[in-house]
Amino acid sequence: MRKEVKKERRRVRREWCGKNWKWIVSYVIPGLILAIVLYSISISFIVSKLQQQITLNHLSECVGSSITKDMTELVVPSNRCNSRKIKVLDFRVFPQLKSIEIGNECFENVNKVKLIGLNQLERVVIGMNCFTREKNSAWPDYNPHRHFYLKNCERLRELKMGRYSFSDYTVCRIENVPSLEVIEMGDLNRESLNFYYASLELKSDSQRVN
Repeated sequence: MRKEVKKERRRVRREWCGKNWKWIVSYVIPGLILAIVLYSISISFIVSKLQQQITLNHLSECVGSSITKDMTELVVPSNRCNSRKIKVLDFRVFPQLKSIEIGNECFENVNKVKLIGLNQLERVVIGMNCFTREKNSAWPDYNPHRHFYLKNCERLRELKMGRYSFSDYTVCRIENVPSLEVIEMGDLNRESLNFYYASLELKSDSQRVN
């Protein structure tokens, strides 16, 4: 008796799907796709906001209470912010930043640096042996998880970094920085090893240079 009931239910479902397949294709499937897309966007937004808040908290701990969301200048003294807790720096939490200055040997455990959409940012200067675990090393280890992103900063004119900084980073992506005039990585006549395993990628709306 139960087998007959199950068969009848399956038959009814097949008939219903056969009669309504156009409706399913036209409305149900697109609706599911839209729901998945919106869900993904909302998750990405939440993760981004969480990363920004974590950045603010960590910088407040290792730099000082002067760190605020509306500040225009960020100065990090040498030998700071090397805690293993700091894995991501998302500077979008500081939309008014105009200048970033970082001393030597900072942020050794950071795996991702995001300078994205900072429309007021004009200058970034980073010292030696920052954003690397391989300080002064001629053969830095390869780490596929360490990425640097500089994107959509329309007023940025200057990007400088000292020797060995980002030496074990494998991604360096610079995109849509139309005002950029100066890029200095390391010293011209000395071993520097900035982004030793990465290929520098510059992008703009009109051209792409690798």
